[in-house]
Amino acid sequence: MSSAAEQEAVEAVGNAGDSLEVVRSGPAASAPRAEELRDGRGKRPEGRPDGRTGGQVSRVSARPGPPVWPGSAHPLGARFHTGPDGTAGTNFALWAQGAEAVEVCLFDERGPGTEGYTETRCSLTELTHEIWHGFVPGVRPGQRYGFRVHGRWDPWTGARFNPAKLLLDPYARAVDGDFTLPPEVYGHVRDWPQQYIADTVRDDRDSAPYVPKGVVVHDDDDWADDVRPKTPWADSVIYELHVRGFTMRHPGIPPELRGTYAGLAHPAAVEHLLKLGVTAVELLPVHQFAHEDHLLRRGLRNYWGYNSVGYFAPHAGYSSSGTTGQQVGEFKRMVKALHAAGIEVVLDVVYNHTAEAGELGPTLSLRGIDNRGYYRLQSDQRRYADYTGCGNTLHAGRPHVLRLITDSLRYWVTEMGVDGFRFDLAAALARSMHDVDMLSPFLAVIAQDPVLRRVKLIAEPWDVGSGGYQVGAFPPLWTEWNDRYRDAVRDFWRGALPDVRDLGYRLSGSSDLYAWGGRRPYASVNFVTAHDGFTLRDLVSYERKHNEANGEAGRDGTDDNRSWNCGVEGEPPEGTDPGIAALRRRQLRNLLTTLLLSTGVPMLVAGDEFGRTQGGNNNAYCQDNETGWVDWSLLEDPSWAGLFALAARLVKLRQEHPVLRRRAFFSGRPQAADGLRDLAWFTPAGAEMTERDWYAPAAALGLYLSGRDIPGRDERGRQVTDDSFLALLHAGDRPVPWVLPDAPWAAGYELVLDTSREDQAAAPGTAHRGGETLTVPARSVLLLRVVS
Repeated sequence: MSSAAEQEAVEAVGNAGDSLEVVRSGPAASAPRAEELRDGRGKRPEGRPDGRTGGQVSRVSARPGPPVWPGSAHPLGARFHTGPDGTAGTNFALWAQGAEAVEVCLFDERGPGTEGYTETRCSLTELTHEIWHGFVPGVRPGQRYGFRVHGRWDPWTGARFNPAKLLLDPYARAVDGDFTLPPEVYGHVRDWPQQYIADTVRDDRDSAPYVPKGVVVHDDDDWADDVRPKTPWADSVIYELHVRGFTMRHPGIPPELRGTYAGLAHPAAVEHLLKLGVTAVELLPVHQFAHEDHLLRRGLRNYWGYNSVGYFAPHAGYSSSGTTGQQVGEFKRMVKALHAAGIEVVLDVVYNHTAEAGELGPTLSLRGIDNRGYYRLQSDQRRYADYTGCGNTLHAGRPHVLRLITDSLRYWVTEMGVDGFRFDLAAALARSMHDVDMLSPFLAVIAQDPVLRRVKLIAEPWDVGSGGYQVGAFPPLWTEWNDRYRDAVRDFWRGALPDVRDLGYRLSGSSDLYAWGGRRPYASVNFVTAHDGFTLRDLVSYERKHNEANGEAGRDGTDDNRSWNCGVEGEPPEGTDPGIAALRRRQLRNLLTTLLLSTGVPMLVAGDEFGRTQGGNNNAYCQDNETGWVDWSLLEDPSWAGLFALAARLVKLRQEHPVLRRRAFFSGRPQAADGLRDLAWFTPAGAEMTERDWYAPAAALGLYLSGRDIPGRDERGRQVTDDSFLALLHAGDRPVPWVLPDAPWAAGYELVLDTSREDQAAAPGTAHRGGETLTVPARSVLLLRVVS
């Protein structure tokens, strides 16, 4: 670098008396150009003549790097290997279409925040198909690194290059450090007095001391001894959990492992999953994520993790063994432990947006690498198209963005061992130019990918943009979170359904939504609760949200809870009628029983099976504390231990009876020689429902599931048969006499469970004749097995 260029770089950084020692190598190391800045009226913002900031910079020692060999443009990211002449080193490759120069920056082990730590900058001078690349000899696993990308600063055309900002490699396999979001990590002047133009004023302070670094990782794990469970969709029972929240208060997990991948792999955690009988865990986001600025200012943190910034890196905060690559091995060992127990691992992934938010957000990675290349921008390219409600939307229709997403997905399957994905706001990924398009590049690529088309794919089938609600519209390869199931079941048990038409569809697999294009009943992931919203216990304890601890004045969280508090808001005070607590427990039994008897794939939420509460908070995304964590002491409380026993019994019942796990939709027509239909609906009078009955106000519904001739065959081609069952659902507040269907449906019945009973052990085995009038208790489910 010439002395004139060096002086220009120092002057550009700040005018407050501090200086930056800059020694760079290679012709691409010239200082960034000073761009004309103007506000929306064509005027320069107040401040320095060139529109940049003043302010101080951190003292960082930067030195010239080792020789950089050409290396390869593939694969992207940092990959350690043996280069020419047997020399060990790391190949760095970064797609940055609009960049003028790219540097890879290497950091010594002392780390940021340490006085005098050293940053070594190496210019990547090779450019192949818009990919900057180079092989750096001697760089080994554990090396911490980032990128500086040079280019135009012109927010009005979407260009937001700023080499003062150290950028996280989008392909980093591990991340060391946490995002704290001081002003220095913003590409613009965050606190500029004229906020309406703040995003146009470039901040030239160095962000390196304040941001995490990527870590070079060597992939040397052997998966030869790992056996994937490969549970068929129809046999799956999903259990949504948070790695940290599930393990933080578990008494059987050593304190040093709580909140970590190792904690979830611990035998005490796995034992609970096995006792409950679930076949898959769906982990809330484990990609490296950042905390939003507005939360940090209030002393809170992003707990759920729907704020991704590293799509290849396991979130370092969940590692007990270290953050300079150890988190990768710990995650893999967790997956192996769950597989050994027969449990699949599904990741909740957030490819629709990143933690960089809108134009006033921080510059952490993609924004500084190529803002126009990665994000959807409005016609006014200063602004972002926001279909996610999080400030930005990744442009999944562009080849390099689509490559980033699919490379990440394949990595988690092939190298990290996971079995599937739940896509947050999947409709945003399926948008072509503007509208949601089921022939979009994203869905087309997934459908033909030899790795991804074989794993479990779950869509959250909506986003917040126009036309974003797409429940039932995703192609046959996909399953979907079915919120219409959630709403119908909640409304039925709180007495808010005008009739039982919608409930009938939901109980029988939602054929109105999914019986097209070869889709099957397991296209519907049935759930009553999820991480987002009330817990199951809160659903029967609160009628309005109580999110005061979030500090957002009640603006956050839905107001459409479809809940019923059974007469008292919240936990009843001392001296309150004990019948309220008993009624709430009964409602919980009703909701769990309905969910696990319904056709489709049931999803439970961690802790719902034994009465976890969030105190009425229906948006605990920032509650990394006892509010958000599972309270395992409830299992020792006799009032709640019975609920867990019922849940486990229902899961086992489902696993034992293929009639509850159908692989094809009911036809409603005679299937067997006796002329009985595979599904029939009954009123309390014992008569089959007529068209008029479906439209009449009702609080009770009976369904007969025939096991005589179930579509499909076993592994040897034999016809599958099973018991037949009669389920009676009654949401009314008074007992109802119910005539049990007589021949040809059944000569008799045996009671399997009765949710009106606290002690389910007393329920099974009671015999009843066909034609007998049975009194169904108020607000209860009775399940009877047909006996001939």
